[in-house]
Amino acid sequence: MLVVDDNAQSRELAGDVLESVGLRVYLAANGEQCLQMARANHPDVIVLDRIMPGMSGDEVAEKLKSDEQLKDIKIIMLSAMDKSADRVAGLDLGADDYLTKPYNRNELRARVDVHIRTKKAEEALQRAYAEVELKVAERTVELQTANTQLQQEITERERAEQALKAALGEVEELKDRFQAEAVYLTDEIRLEHNFEEIICESGAFKSVLRSLEQVAPTDATVLILGESGTGKELIARAVHDLSGRSERPLVKVNCAALPENLIESELFGHEKGAFTGALARKIGRFELAHGGTIFLDEIGDLPLSLQTKLLRVLQEGEFERLGNPRTTKVDVRVIAATNRDLEGAVKVGEFREDLYYRLNVFPVHCPPLRVRKEDIAVLAQHFVLKYSAKVGRKIESIPKKAMDALLAYDWPGNVRELENIIERAIILTNGPALELAGELGGLTSSGEYAAAPATLEHAEAGFIRTALEGCGWVIEGPHGAAVRLGLQPSTLRSRMRKLGLRKPEGR
Repeated sequence: MLVVDDNAQSRELAGDVLESVGLRVYLAANGEQCLQMARANHPDVIVLDRIMPGMSGDEVAEKLKSDEQLKDIKIIMLSAMDKSADRVAGLDLGADDYLTKPYNRNELRARVDVHIRTKKAEEALQRAYAEVELKVAERTVELQTANTQLQQEITERERAEQALKAALGEVEELKDRFQAEAVYLTDEIRLEHNFEEIICESGAFKSVLRSLEQVAPTDATVLILGESGTGKELIARAVHDLSGRSERPLVKVNCAALPENLIESELFGHEKGAFTGALARKIGRFELAHGGTIFLDEIGDLPLSLQTKLLRVLQEGEFERLGNPRTTKVDVRVIAATNRDLEGAVKVGEFREDLYYRLNVFPVHCPPLRVRKEDIAVLAQHFVLKYSAKVGRKIESIPKKAMDALLAYDWPGNVRELENIIERAIILTNGPALELAGELGGLTSSGEYAAAPATLEHAEAGFIRTALEGCGWVIEGPHGAAVRLGLQPSTLRSRMRKLGLRKPEGR
């Protein structure tokens, strides 16, 4: 590898990233050094900064590709400019790939790995060509000296040509697969890291992030508590990314989204024929997460029948796949999250006490958006930039009137609701200033309350909250909210948990 960048910090950072995967890396500060070191060391891949003083990256790429001795070196062009015209210009000058600064370390590793593998495949193809040519020459000599073997030699040559075509097909298939893997890795990095950033200004959330820095390097179980939409999954990913397991996968399971009869198979896997419909062997999420991290979202909704098995995995690191008595050992870090009051669930017998204490090793509380108002402005600006680019609108500002409305609203749906409100507003905005879509879950952009809530979920939450307040938050009995709403008490409690409705303190 040869890394060329006039910025010493960027050059050394890229060098460290590539040396960490076992590559031999040379560093050059300008175009002249690049050409000298390329002739001296003939690297497989050059990571080349496009904008440099003196000889630019474009000129260096042109000289490399015009040199018979160096033209086979793969070039990955780096640039802070992400316009299509800049990419095309860089590729027209001879670059094999184009990477926009600032880039993700994993993406750089993946791109370099693809080009190294591609070059190896090309070299193998050249060797195959050379071998075939040698065989053809040998056969030609034999044909000239032994006419009696002419038909046999022709047949063998045809077979050699068929083998070459098969080899070419295999090489092309391998190349396509490597490129597909690179695209998958790029998309994964973009989705997980660029569009789901943790953005905050409030001291409350920064305190949470400081605690994450302390617990992430350990293997301690983390329990993330907070209302829906507060960013519990983002916190789980941050813990994983800051841990020593970041090179392994973060496997996510939503315990509330799976039917009770399927969640055991999803977590622990099953053998073919273990139950009706088990047509093939399936690897469970815990096995997929071996060496990495598993994120159990909505852990409070895990059925009691499975809580004992989960407790065993947490304590012993082992389980049995459905239909297989053999014990499977795994090394998995567990991060769990819930919007339920687990202590209350323990008291009413809906959650195992021993499992609660095993999960509650390091609790992290996600503060709701209404107690970190400082974050509303920066989050709103972030979502405006994100969705205006996505929708193709140019939104230059958020008027004070609209920002005052955002700050005055309590955001029962938290950051997720704020994101949805901003996206809807951008779709409906016609000018350069953001126009709110008339209401914020019942609050208009002028700060007055409207009649209609923002979503069906909010309407349901408001209706149930009104019934509970009218009954003094009594659920059961002839004068309880369940009778008023026409629901079973257990159904009402389930809806309250899902909507994040809790009895106020002192009531």
